[in-house]
Amino acid sequence: MKVLLLSPPTVSAIKAVIGTTGPPLGLAYLASMIREEHEVKIIDSLAEDYTYEDVRKIIKKFDPEVVGITSTTSMMFDTYAIAEMVKDHNENAKVIIGGPHVTFLPERTFKECPHIDFIVRGEGEITFKELINALEKGRDSSNILGLSINIKGKAKNNPPRKLIEDLDTIPIPAYDLLPMDKYKMNGIRFGTVITSRGCPFNCVFCSSSQQFGRKWRGHSDSRVIEELRILYDKYKIREIEFLDDTFTLNRQRAIRIAKRIREEGLDISWSASSRVDLFSDDVAKAIKAGGCHTIYFGIESGSQKTLDFIGKKITPEQAIAAVKKAKKFELNALGSFVIGFPEETKEEIEKTIKFSKKVGIDFAQFTIATPYPGTGLWSYALSRNLILTFNWRKYTTLDPVMKLKNFTSEQIKRMLQKAYLSFYLRPRYLLKDIFLRKGIILRKAISSIIKISNFLKQK
Repeated sequence: MKVLLLSPPTVSAIKAVIGTTGPPLGLAYLASMIREEHEVKIIDSLAEDYTYEDVRKIIKKFDPEVVGITSTTSMMFDTYAIAEMVKDHNENAKVIIGGPHVTFLPERTFKECPHIDFIVRGEGEITFKELINALEKGRDSSNILGLSINIKGKAKNNPPRKLIEDLDTIPIPAYDLLPMDKYKMNGIRFGTVITSRGCPFNCVFCSSSQQFGRKWRGHSDSRVIEELRILYDKYKIREIEFLDDTFTLNRQRAIRIAKRIREEGLDISWSASSRVDLFSDDVAKAIKAGGCHTIYFGIESGSQKTLDFIGKKITPEQAIAAVKKAKKFELNALGSFVIGFPEETKEEIEKTIKFSKKVGIDFAQFTIATPYPGTGLWSYALSRNLILTFNWRKYTTLDPVMKLKNFTSEQIKRMLQKAYLSFYLRPRYLLKDIFLRKGIILRKAISSIIKISNFLKQK
């Protein structure tokens, strides 16, 4: 069968700010599962700067029997437009959607878009492969685990599928079907790798533990190195971002992988994430020696009350200690912060802004608390009638979509802008000119804050 996998044309806040986007690895994993039996094509509309008309021409030329679309919450209306486009071209073509949003809202999705035939829920590789094979052979799909079926606008939700125990059984993503030359920052190619799935924590704003389970599962060290070797040798990539929820969750594994990177002669620089309470001197020393230049910490707030609401199970003091360890071994530290939780006060947000400057990080990312489907915050907001809009385009973490007790929407947007300006326009910060190894610029203070500030003003 001809199978077209695509990420739809959309407006990306990330690309608007930093000028690039990362590979849709989810599609590459799906392609790797079926490419030996079927003709597969991947379209990354965002990387290619494709318009709807560009995608329409591709659909017409390739003439797929099945179209699989990945979508985040903010992209849902773009996904619906592509689904309709597919049916306009061939009403018998099957449209399959996957991703976190549709995993948790299958009924609403079918109601909003009758052109979607199937939803692959949760961890999708095996479900997707079984569905494609069933469609090819004309078999019944009603017993495929993890699948939701559109039956006259109503969802038939098959039982969930068990998570894949051994991640090494999943083939390496089909990088060769992606436009790998398009993923660049400041002219330097970069790659992304996911070495593990599952998160034992349950932060109120994140659906990862619901999507991929609370049991952590990791690829073997050798499999990680094999994937890095492909990116290094075939695509000449020297910059890697590990996209694991928490790369250092298994600290000894993180140390081993860092050591293997250098032992294998992979002259790469890379970044990864860690919880502040899972970052040790041993880890910092090993990943620095292995080529890591930046560690991403989910600090989230300077208010313990807010951290407790989030369910983060950390303290501000642990954040300070973790950043000190990173700086001790000359690692850049990027801290993420979230403001605008329903009961949060102005004093608590001010405490977070002040803490972002005190904690010692090199870079800060601020976002507005957003109740994504599948998260605890979604359930909290729905039960209290706090959702302001179901216009999914607004679910960007830069737009307010919840009623807040102590802020209007405009006020919380101004607080977000204040947070960025306060952090990046400090005289001490502007004296820095911070670069990553190999000359890759992570974020020049002045240019980035101008972009961020202008983008927020447009919102």
